[in-house]
Amino acid sequence: MNEWPDDAGQAGLIWSATARPVVLDFDASVLPLSPDELRIPLSDWQEDIRFGCTLRSYAQLTSHLDGLMPPEHGCVFTGSGDYHHLSLYLLKHLARHRALAPASLDIVVCDNHPDNMRYPFGLHCGSWVRHAANLACVRHIHVIGITSADIILAHAWENYLAPFVRRKLFYWSVGRRAAWLRLLGRGGHSRSFGSDGELLAAFVPVARASGCLYLSIDKDVLSPAVARTNWDQGVFGLEHLEAVIRGCFGKLAGVDVTGDASVYAYAGRFKRLLSRLDGQRGLDATPASWRDTQQTVNARLLEWLRQAMAAPAHGPAAHVGHCGEQGDRRS
Repeated sequence: MNEWPDDAGQAGLIWSATARPVVLDFDASVLPLSPDELRIPLSDWQEDIRFGCTLRSYAQLTSHLDGLMPPEHGCVFTGSGDYHHLSLYLLKHLARHRALAPASLDIVVCDNHPDNMRYPFGLHCGSWVRHAANLACVRHIHVIGITSADIILAHAWENYLAPFVRRKLFYWSVGRRAAWLRLLGRGGHSRSFGSDGELLAAFVPVARASGCLYLSIDKDVLSPAVARTNWDQGVFGLEHLEAVIRGCFGKLAGVDVTGDASVYAYAGRFKRLLSRLDGQRGLDATPASWRDTQQTVNARLLEWLRQAMAAPAHGPAAHVGHCGEQGDRRS
């Protein structure tokens, strides 16, 4: 792995590396990160929000968070991947406080799943990408590292099609193909690779050529040999996430990290059923070794992300206005 650029920390910031990291603490899975972290207790919301929720419950949570989230903050850790749909709130928070212009933001999602799956009951940790694609400020969304069968032909009908029709969404997968997108005339919106290294070699130049970026990392993209989660996992190593972060140097407007391991027993039968149907890993307790490894991974990610946030912007991202001071507040 190459050294980090020597000019990190100079002027031209998209995001401040000194901004406090935030923990949205639903499940106590994120162990202490930093002396300056802001930890927002949300355990009372776990039953309603975890895995999936109604739009009404989500609106109530976001209203609650609006009174707690600072306008400027660092990387946000949300705990279990069951809370990945909180990325939608964080994107809206960013768009509102940065007044992002229409089509000024690209989203990079590192995830073993497309998170673009149909969910008719509201919002789900596996459906939020479709909602993010509807935001006016979003130009493109790249979901990278997919090894899940969610994108193969047998599951094509479960994927939302509108983000592809509108030319916003791109799947980057390892060992899986979404060839059915050719039927929509969107064959170029899915790229399959034989290895994680080949995928990164193709994707990093795309990130470097982009303007303003939002990065969302679900650690289920990692191989189980690196860190364990309570979902089926991909094949990335930590070095692959580092390469993605390096590709975002000087361009990051915001970041969130999810995919810590935690266990929760739903009180309601409906969520217990949906969780089983979705193939979620069943555990009686989270092994201490998993949590220790996750803490180490989080520390590495936070270090790299702070360096990336401190890096000077180059190319389109060097123009702060590109991320919008004349933004569309409807996002």
